Amino acid sequence: MVLFRTLMLISLCLAGAAAHAQAGGDLQAQILYAFHAEDANELAALVQSLSTREQAGGADATLRYHLAHAQYRLGLLNGEARGHNAQHAFSGCIDQLKAILEHDANSVESLVLQAACYAQLARLDKLEAVLLRSHAAARIGRAFALAPRNPRVLLVKGADGLARAKPGSAEQAQALAELTLAAQIFEQTSATTIDVPGWGHAEAYLALGRQLQARGDVLGARNWLEKALIVAPDFKAAQRQLATLIAR
Repeated sequence: MVLFRTLMLISLCLAGAAAHAQAGGDLQAQILYAFHAEDANELAALVQSLSTREQAGGADATLRYHLAHAQYRLGLLNGEARGHNAQHAFSGCIDQLKAILEHDANSVESLVLQAACYAQLARLDKLEAVLLRSHAAARIGRAFALAPRNPRVLLVKGADGLARAKPGSAEQAQALAELTLAAQIFEQTSATTIDVPGWGHAEAYLALGRQLQARGDVLGARNWLEKALIVAPDFKAAQRQLATLIAR
């Protein structure tokens, strides 16, 4: 009887853990779908729902990470057209991740996402741009030192480098190499996962496709853009980029 009860307890615990993991995976998928479909209203609703849960006092590291990720995506969709809203979203992302990093300073995924939010905020807040870029560089440098082959680290590091490097410079070549490696590593891993953040695949493919298209490599660009749409069929930015390539 004792053995039976023990086995039942273990079974219930495993079922609960599986349900929690599945919920996390579903939430991650909702955030990515809303971003790829450019549904700012859905992303805002997700941010509001997660913020309510966080304010109710039930926030753990996983909830905070999902909230930060949703805020990051909402900031990207708002962009310069709705700069104030975007700044608010990126600042919220940074604050949520601070709480995680206070308990785990070596959380690579939190470091890279916070670096991305700092970098985006620097593009909008001209007065604090230098300081914000410094924070972004420190976070991505720390993440790279801890996990030099993490594809999200390479994606954020490479994309930011390409945005700031001078054409034809060694810095630009290095950033392109990092972005290419990110896409290649993503290609070798699952596009969906529960325990590890699963974002970045489609964005890396799109970013690399854009770079190759700008360099006149039409076949290479089309290859990566089509891969972006295989991973995320509703990715509107990739759809538009492929359409411009085909129209040439």
